[in-house]
Amino acid sequence: MLNEINQVKQNAILLHDEPAVEAALDKMAADINRQLAGKNPLVLCVINGGIIATGKLLPRLDFPLTLDSVHASRYRNQTSGNEIHWLFKPTTPLQDRTVLLVDDILDEGHTLKAIVDWCAQQGAAEIYSAVLLDKDLGCDKPIRADFVGLRVANHYLFGYGMDYKGYLRNAAGIYACKDIL
Repeated sequence: MLNEINQVKQNAILLHDEPAVEAALDKMAADINRQLAGKNPLVLCVINGGIIATGKLLPRLDFPLTLDSVHASRYRNQTSGNEIHWLFKPTTPLQDRTVLLVDDILDEGHTLKAIVDWCAQQGAAEIYSAVLLDKDLGCDKPIRADFVGLRVANHYLFGYGMDYKGYLRNAAGIYACKDIL
């Protein structure tokens, strides 16, 4: 497996370097600060992909907030998947709260839509979503993100929280897998 991971990393194409991603996070945080200041939001990190985006965003947000996480996945360390698996849900009550979901990428949108719908069922007053990347699939998605860092073409990506078969989330940049373009 490590030979495959090293091969993917070695052959990958850098789409956005670390300074470009950090600048996108700065802009996204400024937009979130304008929209959510004074709303006492509950920030929900969508695990595992959203860990880095959430960790990078939190120090940039200059208003009171609380933090929890949710883990719903279609991929489960694979490169594709269909059914949503709920691994854990937040322990913080969502009733009457403003919720900000933070994830790595808006791909087909099914997982984010399911999480937004679940938050609404829990009584959240407002639900916003922030994604580091919005992938252009050339078709309509069931949901749009409220805050987007960068828009990317339809490639299989890794880095800044996104993985290739559970690896490479820690890459300091956004990479496209050359062999899976």
